[in-house]
This record gives sequence, C-alpha cells and structure tokens, in this order.
Amino acid sequence: MAGSERAKMTAGEWYSCLDDELEALRAFARDAVFEHNCLPPRQRGNLGPGLKALLGGVGEGARIEAPFHCAYGFNIVLGDGVFLNAGCTILDTAAVRIGKGTLLGPNVQIYCAEHHREAVGRQAGLEIARPVEIGAHGWIGGSAVILGGVSIGEGAIVGAGAVVTRDVAANETVVGNPARPVKRG
Repeated sequence: MAGSERAKMTAGEWYSCLDDELEALRAFARDAVFEHNCLPPRQRGNLGPGLKALLGGVGEGARIEAPFHCAYGFNIVLGDGVFLNAGCTILDTAAVRIGKGTLLGPNVQIYCAEHHREAVGRQAGLEIARPVEIGAHGWIGGSAVILGGVSIGEGAIVGAGAVVTRDVAANETVVGNPARPVKRG
C-alpha cells in the first residue's frame, strides 16, 4: 500500500486519519463551514462563497441551511435544487453524491468513514472510506443516518430517524433501525 494517507482514502483502502495532510484539509473545511454557518441568511444566499468553493460540485439552486458540518467538502456533489436542512452532517471521506431535487431533513447524518474493528486499529486512526449515492428526487427524513457504502435509489423515501445500513431501491420507502422497506398493501 504505497502512497499518502489521502491517496489510500481516495482509493478505498485502509488509511490513518491521524495524518498531517488530512488534518490540514479538515481544517480548511472547518473554516469554510464556519464562514457559511456564521453569515446572516440573506448574505449567505443558497451557499456561502467559501462553502461553494469547497464542495466538489454544486447544482443550480442547491441550498444548505446552517448549521452544517462536513469533514472535507471536496467529496460532496449536490445536484440542482438539492436542499439540506439545518444541522446536516456529512463525513465525506469518500464521494457523496446527492441527486437533483433531493431533500434532506434536519439533522440528517451521512457517515462514509468506517472505523477499524480492532481497538489497536482504532487507536492508530485506521478508517476505510465508503461512498454514498442518493438518487434524484429523494426525501431523507429528519435525523436519519446513512452509513457508508449505501446507494439510495431515485425517488426513494427514508423515514425520520431511520438508520440506513444497506441499499434502498428506487421509489422504495424505508423506516426504522435498521431501515427496512415499508410493505404497501
């Protein structure tokens, strides 16, 4: 496993988050997020300028309410008209793509990082990054948690408070912990 910890993270390999380059990238993201979160709403517009520059891609009319938090920012791509309500947290150690018109309720959390299962590995800061894909026109209810490696299909609904540990099919509704499909009768 040659290469920097960032290269390992990007490649989906085990890497140490206790790395100077990664810490510098997180500090840069914290500054952009702080600026966004502290601007008055009318000055912030849809996105503060620092946050807009930080993110990997921002579609027309995408909006992020404050407060917001992300780990790196550059791994996040928002489609046109995406809305993230107040309190959303995206730990974007891997790619997070949110399709056009998708709505995230307050306090939604997306966690791409998976920590090592062995205590010694966790103490060494070992993580592996798994991407998250959310299709267009989805609805993620407030306080839902989406774990890394999950794809949520177009038009899907994730109920408030659900913990999504596996893929969700297009136009499917899931609820609970762990999230399970709602049977339609």
